[in-house]
Amino acid sequence: MQQTPEIHVEELKKDPEFLANIKRLEEECKEEQSIAKGYQLLDAQLIIEAPEEEINEIFTFIVNNAFDRLAQKLSDGEKFNMTDEEDKATARAIYEHGIQRYSENDKKGAKEIFLVLNYTIDHEELQDAMMVHAAAVMAGNSFEDFIENLVDVSAVDANDPLAFFIQTFTQPTDILLTMFAKQVKEGKEELRVLDESK
Repeated sequence: MQQTPEIHVEELKKDPEFLANIKRLEEECKEEQSIAKGYQLLDAQLIIEAPEEEINEIFTFIVNNAFDRLAQKLSDGEKFNMTDEEDKATARAIYEHGIQRYSENDKKGAKEIFLVLNYTIDHEELQDAMMVHAAAVMAGNSFEDFIENLVDVSAVDANDPLAFFIQTFTQPTDILLTMFAKQVKEGKEELRVLDESK
């Protein structure tokens, strides 16, 4: 069994090459307004335990840009292409914001985010998973109930490039969508407004 090398944080903090890479990423991230690079920068800053305000600044950049892009996609009638790194990072940022809302018990905000993702993601399994999220919220499940009773954490494939999104449930997705038929219908009604505004 191969040992994975431990990351020595203190060494990285002084490593000129690593620090130069962070600086370069920061510049590229701002120049290109790249959310994917924003996530790379966030990961690097978390590794070296950067000050909280720097981490918050990157996070704010990611979320603000993601919602600007979402608004653009909606007005252009486009979907997020989940094979495109930038689109994937954008959808991830919006999703993580939705999960945060849900965990803070902002059910209205969480439901709207999950429904919009269901509407804007060009990936059938993920669309269905987002509808399960929205339906669970609408059915009154708390975030804790959702995680404990509906999500199958053990089935998550760490190598899946879409592993950031919860897609593994305790029941097959189609069965859950049938169980939540009433909420799914309500969700689709709410989404019809987006279709009509095209």
